[in-house]
Amino acid sequence: MPRLPVLRDFPVHQIRRYLEPGPIVLVSSAYRKERNIMTMGWHTVMEFAPSLLGCVIAASNHSFGLIRKSRECVINLPTVALIDQVVGIGNCSGTEGDKFERFGLTALPAELVGAPLIGECHASFECRLYDGRLIDKYNYFIFEVVKAHVARTPKNPKTVHYKGDGEFMVAGGLISRRAKFRDLQ
Repeated sequence: MPRLPVLRDFPVHQIRRYLEPGPIVLVSSAYRKERNIMTMGWHTVMEFAPSLLGCVIAASNHSFGLIRKSRECVINLPTVALIDQVVGIGNCSGTEGDKFERFGLTALPAELVGAPLIGECHASFECRLYDGRLIDKYNYFIFEVVKAHVARTPKNPKTVHYKGDGEFMVAGGLISRRAKFRDLQ
């Protein structure tokens, strides 16, 4: 039996250091002749079929307008090999120039949306706005993934998860408990 941890008070405005929902992603967008990439950590899977993702995009972010107008984007999954690009992209604005060029990333055409895939990412998920009712109040977008692209290898990529204060965790190990799941037997 594991020992009970000794708990301490913790500032509520820093709980993201423990609850950040998933890996950092790079969101690519395009509207007319303009394109952008933003770094995002606040996203969640909401439904399996249709495949729905929810995320917060600040209205002050350059991508907000591009995505709101086009009603689509690509959510790209970088690995730890792209950590410097992830940080750099998150620390500059798309109004300062083309981030694909600035960070040496390859824009690939998507099949079903106008936003580009990022060639160096392990996976890319083409998304269309499914429900925009929470955008005005919370900057919360609900997207449907309409096409998914995932690299064959590695099977368990080393993804990065933001903990706040400039610190990241790396995931990529695997612990299987498949035998204990009733619906997988």
